[in-house]
Amino acid sequence: MNEIKNHARKWFYWFTLGVAIIVVYKALDSFPDVMKMLGDFFSILSPFLVGILISYLLYIPCQKIERAYRRSKTKAIKKRARGLGIFTVYMIVLLLLIILFNFILPVVIESIMDLIGNMQTYIETAIQRYNQLPADSFFKGQAVQEIVKEIQHIDIKQYINIDKIFVYIMSAINAVTGLFNVFVAVVVSVYILLERTQIVQFLKRFASAVLKDTAYKNLNHYFRDSNEIFFRFIASQFLDAIVIGVLTTIAMSIMGIRYAPLLGFFIGLFNMIPYIGAIIAISISALITLITGGMSQTIWMLIVVIILQQIDANIINPKIVGQSLKISPILIIFAVTVGGAYFGIIGMFLAVPLMAVIKIIIEDYVTFKLVAKKEIS
Repeated sequence: MNEIKNHARKWFYWFTLGVAIIVVYKALDSFPDVMKMLGDFFSILSPFLVGILISYLLYIPCQKIERAYRRSKTKAIKKRARGLGIFTVYMIVLLLLIILFNFILPVVIESIMDLIGNMQTYIETAIQRYNQLPADSFFKGQAVQEIVKEIQHIDIKQYINIDKIFVYIMSAINAVTGLFNVFVAVVVSVYILLERTQIVQFLKRFASAVLKDTAYKNLNHYFRDSNEIFFRFIASQFLDAIVIGVLTTIAMSIMGIRYAPLLGFFIGLFNMIPYIGAIIAISISALITLITGGMSQTIWMLIVVIILQQIDANIINPKIVGQSLKISPILIIFAVTVGGAYFGIIGMFLAVPLMAVIKIIIEDYVTFKLVAKKEIS
């Protein structure tokens, strides 16, 4: 009887292996068709995935506002605390989007168009100023002169066409923010937030049923810690970006720097990427200011922005972030570099909280192994 069972197991193993090899071969043989099918599938699911992302990002704000409504003495408000909390958060988001699209983006886009339209003139002016420098100037070195010669032969209009840029922007908007997809994503996010307690309870029960007790406890622990890290990081960096962007825009406007709203928006946006983001944004802003305003204005701009960055790093950011992620600057720079290399801007932004989670897991593993060694000895 045992021999028959062993023979059946071996036959089933080889049969399964053969089927798997055929499936893999067929998949590789028709790889473009498979990729197209997967692309179509994810395209259909995209509104639902976006809805899940929206609900994830708005989970903590909804939770906090719901608690505030539950403390109300009015029974009707207490009873509808969850719905009122979700409604309030979405109204705040809608108000922020209205402010963004009606007051901030038009100014930024106008600055971008003006900068692009005058870029050739700015470069020619900068080259004229360079040619007026003394012959023994540090900037008159052979390497710098070669770079300037190369720049002189570049026709910016050949690479930057305003009409094409508008076409690209409109195509991206039409592709990413179709009206129906946006509507579905918002509806999905609202229902997820309304039923979040039942969803979380189901996922916990499912994980508890599938996993062993130790694995379930570890998963629950790391999932809770990961959520806290991601929420704290995203919220704090977003608020900090707004603060530093507004302060930089005001300071540059007072100094009379051209394209102050654009540069302030750019510095605030890139400030969300720790360390490297600020360096990139300030360097590009300094280059634009040098071209449009000259060396003196650039130096003053750098002094003011660096002072603001120091105030932000030592006073504003700690107040907003609260408890630090407790990651070494070396690890942050490493995470941002690797994340940017593989996943671009999004990778640079998300690499830091992901590194914080990995750090916690490694530290817990090391502690567990050391405790186990002590118990054995």
